[in-house]
Amino acid sequence: MNDSDENGTEAAEAARQDAFRTLLRAQPVWDTGELPVFDPATAPAGPLPLFRRWFAEAVAAGQPEPHTMTLATADERGRPDVRTLMLHDADARGWHFASHATSRKGRQLAARPEAALGFYWPVQGRAVRIRGAVRTAGPEESSADLHARSTGALAAALVGRQSEVLGSARELAEASEAAWQRARREPDAEAASWTAYVLVPDEVEFFQGEAQRRHVRLRYRREGDAWVRELLWP
Repeated sequence: MNDSDENGTEAAEAARQDAFRTLLRAQPVWDTGELPVFDPATAPAGPLPLFRRWFAEAVAAGQPEPHTMTLATADERGRPDVRTLMLHDADARGWHFASHATSRKGRQLAARPEAALGFYWPVQGRAVRIRGAVRTAGPEESSADLHARSTGALAAALVGRQSEVLGSARELAEASEAAWQRARREPDAEAASWTAYVLVPDEVEFFQGEAQRRHVRLRYRREGDAWVRELLWP
């Protein structure tokens, strides 16, 4: 490659980078009308009732898939990892999700049973962050979680092998078709590695966006059996 070719390649890459930055910076933030007002003085003593209320309000506001969340874990070397999955429940024990114990997240939780969750509901400019220890539910609860879901969810669980290297799309298609057939034929079929988890929170933060960037951040921090409420600078 001569100098002119190299300069041309660099110029083209610079143009692509400029176009990306322009596109990135042109994206609106909370371009959905007036945001709700959150007065932390009216917040309940614990985080669960407020989370349930905000979730219901997100649904009512038309937030797509409000039950999706990010799950952050760390491997045995402390390197962080993150992925998106669905909330299965939220109760007095904690926030519930499930996966294969043999998956990457399952192995990481076995090595380091702590995690963080993140919910983002841009329709209302809201986010919720949760972190704490993760407990593994027993076989009966894990089985009940699996069979409370759709046929497609059962089929996906029966395929298994989550996070393993896939040889080809055809290999996945064949395994998926076999799993769908079994899920329809045996709705009570078990997926041995399917595991329900509960994140037991020691910290929950509620974020309410505000147009002038005077965001409200309310943190619940566990002290013994009680929750301490604290405002944070945005």
